[in-house]
Amino acid sequence: MKLLNRQHSVLPGFGLSFGLTLFWLLLIVLLPFAALLLKTADMGWAAFVDTVSAERVVASLKLSFGAAGVAAAINIVMGFLLAWVLVRYPFPGKRLVDALVDLPFALPTAVAGIALTTLYAPNGWLGQHLAPLGLKVAFTPLGIVVALTFVSLPFVVRTVQPVLEDLEKELEEAASCLGASRFQIFRRVIFPATVPALITGGAMAFARATGEFGSVIFIAGNIPLVSEIAPLIIISKLDQYDYLGATAVAVVMLALSFAILFAINAIQWWASRRHGGKR
Repeated sequence: MKLLNRQHSVLPGFGLSFGLTLFWLLLIVLLPFAALLLKTADMGWAAFVDTVSAERVVASLKLSFGAAGVAAAINIVMGFLLAWVLVRYPFPGKRLVDALVDLPFALPTAVAGIALTTLYAPNGWLGQHLAPLGLKVAFTPLGIVVALTFVSLPFVVRTVQPVLEDLEKELEEAASCLGASRFQIFRRVIFPATVPALITGGAMAFARATGEFGSVIFIAGNIPLVSEIAPLIIISKLDQYDYLGATAVAVVMLALSFAILFAINAIQWWASRRHGGKR
């Protein structure tokens, strides 16, 4: 009877698989974080507070997380629209557009930063037309948002796209037969099914944007208290051999990222339960 109930698998059993998983997470994820915290403990609480509460550090943290949040919000909207078009409509060049979505994954971030700066600099291809309108993109916080939006777009598209593909069209047809308008079908049938995927894609886009450095460093201008991001503060402190200061800023970024991602996961869990309950 035990032999009949045993689940056969190509992979090792639960005990060995679970042990290997914990060991790998400990080695790759938890051990570096623990080293970061232990290194910070060497500087003392007073020095830690003085370092992370400095005006430039606080301004850079606000800019990094604020710009990442704005970029993630933009990509939630535009990423959903792009995924919708790729799933629902046939058009010439569809495969090319679908491939271009993954370009930020393959393109080195430094190359992306140079390309964006070339486009949006005051004498750039687009920047020279925006400057007379009083809109400056490069070397401003707006340029940072543009760069972060570029690098994090694929996370939302690739998360929402499979959900839209698997969505049962019979539900839409049934709602239409019951007299629902297109907007009602979208609001009551399509959108609730995609909310968990949108939250997941937005969380990944936010996490990707928070730690971005290569594509931002060129277009930001790195002006203290204006367009200086937190990763640049860390690099600057390392260049000055202030390892404890760099570690302190990194710990704050880590703590804030964990707190925000935990809140996003809680919202996702609530949305999943709510959607599951309605179904």
